[in-house]
Amino acid sequence: MHLLRLLAIALLVTMTLAAPSRALTLLRDPDIEYALRKLAEPVLKAAGLSPSGTDILVIDDRNLNAFVVDRNHIFIHSGLLLKMDNPAMLQAVLAHEAAHISNGHLVRRPINLRNARTAAGIGAALAAAAAVAAGSGEAAAGAALGAQTTAQRLFFAHTRAEENAADQSGMRYMANAGIDPQGMVEVMDIFRGQEALSAARQDPYARTHPMSADRFRVVNRLAQAYAEKTRDNQSADYWFARAKGKLSAFQRSPKWTLRRAGETGFRDVRLIREAVAHHRRSNLSRALKSIDAAIASRPKDPFLYELKGQILIESRRFGAAASAYGRATQLAPRNALILGAYGRALLAQGKVGQATKYLEQARARDGRDSRVMRDLAQAYAKQGNRGMASLLTAERYAMQGRMEDAGLHGQRASDLLPRGSTGWRRAQDVLSAAQRAAKQRKRR
Repeated sequence: MHLLRLLAIALLVTMTLAAPSRALTLLRDPDIEYALRKLAEPVLKAAGLSPSGTDILVIDDRNLNAFVVDRNHIFIHSGLLLKMDNPAMLQAVLAHEAAHISNGHLVRRPINLRNARTAAGIGAALAAAAAVAAGSGEAAAGAALGAQTTAQRLFFAHTRAEENAADQSGMRYMANAGIDPQGMVEVMDIFRGQEALSAARQDPYARTHPMSADRFRVVNRLAQAYAEKTRDNQSADYWFARAKGKLSAFQRSPKWTLRRAGETGFRDVRLIREAVAHHRRSNLSRALKSIDAAIASRPKDPFLYELKGQILIESRRFGAAASAYGRATQLAPRNALILGAYGRALLAQGKVGQATKYLEQARARDGRDSRVMRDLAQAYAKQGNRGMASLLTAERYAMQGRMEDAGLHGQRASDLLPRGSTGWRRAQDVLSAAQRAAKQRKRR
């Protein structure tokens, strides 16, 4: 994976919210990410963006927010996803963020960066993001550091002119894709009045996407003008129900989930939600009964086998988990999250060689998963390869913003790995990032 793409994720994993000690965390679930990709596909095509080259990633945060940092990622907070009532609302958010990319709003980020650094000493994290936005620089993986909230707002904030342009472009994308434009109006309605609140009570989306009465009226008029282009889309209804249903099952209480499991009208979504709820209650037999029923209804769905594997591995049924993940891998051999999970189950079984194979495949396809780095480090350590174990540990710490620890393990890897090898060069990247971070701390 190109280091600049990896860096954009590292930035967001380590970026702080209201308190410097609270870091953002990505929620990586192959089923939810696939569902979001299906929902985003028509919008991205209408925006002239590549659906396969634009990832929709979920951040574990109850605030209502969504944003972009480069041309390849759209981030949505779990709180905003759960707040959406229908697929058109979620697609409106995605269309709006896609418009920021297509309209070239990211090119102003280096200017915003300078203002943010002056205001709050933001340092290397946003400097690295500016390199991403500009498409330049030999940035090292994991160079991102935590950022103060004030600086974060300055960096990500859009002007009212950008917001108006993104609204109009987003509405056009939705119309061209046959998506109900009323979804944009409903999203806007959620945030009406937010600007009258104190900054502490505002949702981040309102702070970084300034609202106005005029803006709402323009969107309302556009929705009326585009209404006749709307087409029914049962596929969107299904994938929205699946993404929101599974996410809520993991984030809401099991009691809440079981009361509402069948509200979407899709039987397999109900069974998924029930399986998660029973699993979270440590009722393995009922969880397996539900997920097996879902698999029976969709026997070629890799994500159902992946969920079964998760239930089993978290219940310490490693052999059965590996079997479920193995079937998921057969059905989705290119999905990095599934490959990583299969490697994790094999490692738990003691099948270190096989585990290393699948974990390396996962890392090669998606270098953003710190769990894969952790598992790979363990696998290499078990095989006596201390150099690679140290390298993976260093890269994982860098991704988490723990640059002192990253530098320590990066130096160890550099000393152990053959000079000039690929692993040795990766260690140099981490060491360079750690040195820049150390210089930045001294300036403060």
